[in-house]
Amino acid sequence: MTGQARRSVTLFTGQWADMPFEELAQRAAEWGYDGLEIAASGDHLDLARADEDEAYVRSRLDILDKHGLKVWAISNHLTGQAVCDDPIDFRHRGILRDHVWGDGDGEGVRRRAGEDMKRAARVARKLGVDTVVGFTGSKIWPYAAMFPPVPGAVIDAGYEDFAHRWNPILDVFDDEGVRFAHEVHPGEIAYDYWTSVRTLEAIGHREAFGFNWDPSHMAWQGVDTVAFITDFADRIYHVDCKDTRIRKSSGRQGILGSHLPWGDPRRGWDFVSTGHGDIPWEDAFRALASIGYRGPISIEWEDAGMDRLHGAAEAVTYIRSLLWKLPDAVFDAAFSNQ
Repeated sequence: MTGQARRSVTLFTGQWADMPFEELAQRAAEWGYDGLEIAASGDHLDLARADEDEAYVRSRLDILDKHGLKVWAISNHLTGQAVCDDPIDFRHRGILRDHVWGDGDGEGVRRRAGEDMKRAARVARKLGVDTVVGFTGSKIWPYAAMFPPVPGAVIDAGYEDFAHRWNPILDVFDDEGVRFAHEVHPGEIAYDYWTSVRTLEAIGHREAFGFNWDPSHMAWQGVDTVAFITDFADRIYHVDCKDTRIRKSSGRQGILGSHLPWGDPRRGWDFVSTGHGDIPWEDAFRALASIGYRGPISIEWEDAGMDRLHGAAEAVTYIRSLLWKLPDAVFDAAFSNQ
């Protein structure tokens, strides 16, 4: 693998679902991205159609080819959220496609969401992709505060529920030769360091399940983002870059955000343009090289205080400048051990 291939930078399309796929592809190419992490949202990727229509799959690839872009991963975050969540309610209706929502019955939604995750593995293989990025949902996230007191048996049952629902999904991933990269994030079965450990234990450390390293939500929880890379070296299946700025404490805000909206400075933290936050990007890229990470770096552009059409271009320039600071020898030394 050449130095250029190791340093491919893609744009996650989930934040751009309101923009037609071809328009976004054109813009991403103009900004200097190497490819897209295609989200199953908007008109970017219809998994149900792609699972049945080879011409539709070809149309996605043709758009990428037209603009000189590639795809190394697809995303099915929103559907994944519904696989384990309990309750299923108005929030899910706002993020799910009609064929997954159906009549809105909770267990039916969870079952259809599981089938759509299996579909994502099949579509990934049709696209020549070996990684699906996403969420898992969690039956026990509502108990994160652990008050009123929650019996240990309830938490145990939550991990058992995750394993029961996700093992059949991962069987399909194994059949297709595709891996699932779970984004460690509040609201999920694995949302910090120790829940990530327990999640792997719940499914017997099967290889189909790993992590999408997105440091933003780890940082504001106080999780060491670089240590996560080295401690889970064999499970870093994908990398999303989204920066977080932790504001100097005023003594008023806590890490949970106080039910304040995104971008409100009273939260105490927010998402900012890459390079203007508190994520140690250069240390992180050195760690990724040391574990032999071979995939792309995917920018998840989200900054409530900056026009996205400007910031997305700025972000790829910044990330690429850091990647090219690392000499080929750093990557070659890591990869020579693979």
